[in-house]
Amino acid sequence: MRTSTRPTPCARERGCEMSGNCPHCGYPVLAGETFCEECGRALQVGAPGACAACGAAAIDAEGYCERCGLRQPTARDHAEVEAGRAAGVSDRGKRHSRNEDAMALLAVDAEVVAGIVCDGVSSSPRPDDGSLAAAEAGAATLVKELRGGTGPVEATRAAVARAAEAIAVLGTLHDAPACTFVSAVVGRGRVTIGWVGDSRAYWLGATPARLTLDDATESGMLTAWLGADAGEVIPQVRTFEPDGPGVVLVCSDGLWGYLPAPEDMARAAQDAARAPLATAQALVRLANDAGGRDNITVLVIPFEKGSTPK
Repeated sequence: MRTSTRPTPCARERGCEMSGNCPHCGYPVLAGETFCEECGRALQVGAPGACAACGAAAIDAEGYCERCGLRQPTARDHAEVEAGRAAGVSDRGKRHSRNEDAMALLAVDAEVVAGIVCDGVSSSPRPDDGSLAAAEAGAATLVKELRGGTGPVEATRAAVARAAEAIAVLGTLHDAPACTFVSAVVGRGRVTIGWVGDSRAYWLGATPARLTLDDATESGMLTAWLGADAGEVIPQVRTFEPDGPGVVLVCSDGLWGYLPAPEDMARAAQDAARAPLATAQALVRLANDAGGRDNITVLVIPFEKGSTPK
C-alpha cells in the first residue's frame, strides 16, 4: 500500500515541494514520491537509467530492477501520435506490466490517412515485440503501396502479408509471438478496413456501425492471428463510401471490451470529429477508470465527405 500524500491545493498551501507532473497522466506529484497517486504508475527518480521506484542502477536485460523487482516504465507504457487531423493513443492499462499493443498512424498524402493497431496475444512469448514488428512493417508497406498508386484493397492485403512475415521471423512454430491486426485507409471519399483477429474498427457517423467481424469464437478464443504458428493468413477486407461525414475509430479489445456496441462507442466519442486527440485520450481514461484490465489502443480518424474516390 502506498502511503504518500496526494498533492492537492492544500498541500501547496502548506508549502510542500512539488516535483512536477506525472509523465503518464499529467497529475501533479510531490517531491520524493515514487508512484503517481492518480494513475498508480512509477515515477522516474534518481539518475537516468536508475530504477523508477528505488533508484538502484542494476536493471536487467528484461527491464526489471535487480534490487526491488519493479519492471521499469518504457515509452510504450503511454504513447500518443497525430497525423493530419487524425490521432491515436496507446496505454498499458492498470493490470499489465507492459504494453503489448502497438499502433501506427501516417498521412499518406494531404487527403489520405492510414492507421494500424496490433494487439499482442498475451499467452504467446514476447507479444510486445511481435505486435510492434507487425505494426511497423505493415504500416511501411501500406503507405509505400498507396503512394505508389496501388488501390487501398490491394495495399491492405500487401500490408497484412508483410506484417505476417515480420512477426513470423521472430519465432518458430513452438515459440511464436502472436498478435492481431486491424488497419484503416481513410480518404478520397472511401474507407478501407482490413483485419485478422479481434481488434476492431467502427464507423461513427449518422448511423454508427461496427466495420469488422471478430475472428474469434463466442468464448473469445482467436481463430485467426499473425505469427509463425498462424498457418496461412487470409485477411478480411472491406471498403465502403460513407454518404456523410463521420469518424473511423480503430481499437484493441482493451477499449471495445468496455464499449462493444457501436452506439455506446459513438456516445463516448461525441467530439471525435472536432477533437481527435482529446477524444482518444478520453477513451483511454474511460477504459482505465473502468478497470484497465488490458492494454488500450485507439486511433481516431475523421472522414470528411466531399472528395472524389480514385
